[in-house]
Amino acid sequence: MEFRLENVKYKQILDIENLKIPGDKVVCIIGKSGSGKTTLMKLLNGMISPDSGEVYADGDALSKMDLVQLRREVTMLQQTPSIFDGTIRENLNIGRKYAGADPATDEEMKRSLEVVRLNKSLDDDADDLSGGEKQRLAFARVLLLSPKALLLDEPTSALDEDTAHDIMHDVLAKFRENGQSVIMVTHAQAIVDAFGEYVVKLEAGKVVQAGGVNR
Repeated sequence: MEFRLENVKYKQILDIENLKIPGDKVVCIIGKSGSGKTTLMKLLNGMISPDSGEVYADGDALSKMDLVQLRREVTMLQQTPSIFDGTIRENLNIGRKYAGADPATDEEMKRSLEVVRLNKSLDDDADDLSGGEKQRLAFARVLLLSPKALLLDEPTSALDEDTAHDIMHDVLAKFRENGQSVIMVTHAQAIVDAFGEYVVKLEAGKVVQAGGVNR
C-alpha cells in the first residue's frame, strides 16, 4: 500500500508539503525524539486527522474512507503494545476478533510464535511474560492478521540488539512473503542499516530526507 501526504499540517508537530511513501519497500522513519515520527504513523491509519491537507492510501483520500475498514487494512503496532488479561492463545486471537476474522488454529498460532522466537505454550498467562516477550507476542498477533500495511512504532525497543536483528529478519521476511507493506519508526541505526530500503527523516516536523537506500 502506497501512501501520499499533500500539504499536511497537524498542530505544531507536522508540516509536510509533499511526501510519498512507497508500498513495495521496507520503509524506516527516523529522526530525533519529538520530530513527529509517531504522529506521522498515526496519520497513516486514521488514528488522528490532519488539521489541513490530505493523506492518501493507494490514491484514496483517508478523509473519505471508513475508519474501521481502514484500520483493518492498515494495522499499527505501538511501541508499548496492548497485552490483554488471559492466555497467549486469547491474546493472539483478539486481533482477529477485532478484524472480524475467524479464530486462528492452534497450528497457525504456534507457527506465528516460532517466527518471533517466543517459546511459550498457548495456555501460558500473557501477564507472566517479560517486556521483550510481550513485544514478541504482539508481533505474533499481527502476523496472524492480513492487513495491506503494517505500521511498527519502535518495534525492537524492548529487545537486545542481537535478538532484535534476528526477529526483525524473520518477521519482515514473513510480512514481505505475504505482500504486506512495512513502515517502521526506529531509533536503532542497526535496524535501519540492516533492513531499511527507503528512509524518511524528519526534523522538527518537516521531511528533510526521503529516498531509497543504496547497498
